[in-house]
Amino acid sequence: MLDRMIDVPADGWSFATAREPARFGACQVNGAPGVEHAVGARGTLCGKSARHTTGYLHLFDPGALQSCRRCRRQAEAAPTKPCAQERLHDEVRGAAHGRARDDLLAALHRGARVALWISGPSASLAKHYAKLDELTDGVGPAAAAFAAASSISLARVDDASWRFIVVLPEDGGSPLVARGPHDLR
Repeated sequence: MLDRMIDVPADGWSFATAREPARFGACQVNGAPGVEHAVGARGTLCGKSARHTTGYLHLFDPGALQSCRRCRRQAEAAPTKPCAQERLHDEVRGAAHGRARDDLLAALHRGARVALWISGPSASLAKHYAKLDELTDGVGPAAAAFAAASSISLARVDDASWRFIVVLPEDGGSPLVARGPHDLR
């Protein structure tokens, strides 16, 4: 079982080194054009009320010339967030024990690429993204999960030898791991 600690990979990649900076929405304070602010839960990070702002459809860039200096400092000081590999690892730990699960956990610890992580209608995800016909391990339970739910989440992880899919039922059920040989074309 892979619930024990795993050595840090030789290249220095680890969950700790791959953490991502906190991200915030961008806005402008009404009547004060030219300065972008970072939006937090209750307004801007520099303390302006959300009701006095207009939001943008992009993220706050602390390094941009037009960013508010106080918001920049707050955004840069915000705690980092787990990377996709760490978040998926935490989800997969709840899957049934087995070789595919253990190999996926090890691959995520090594920094395997999370190529896709989406939610949507089960039938569409199974048809367009799961590629169930290319899987060799765990395909039966994965196909059953797609058939049983109207919507589901799917993650795909590419490792050197394997292409893993993780089916994450939205009803709180246990994740399912399936895999097939990595397409080396």
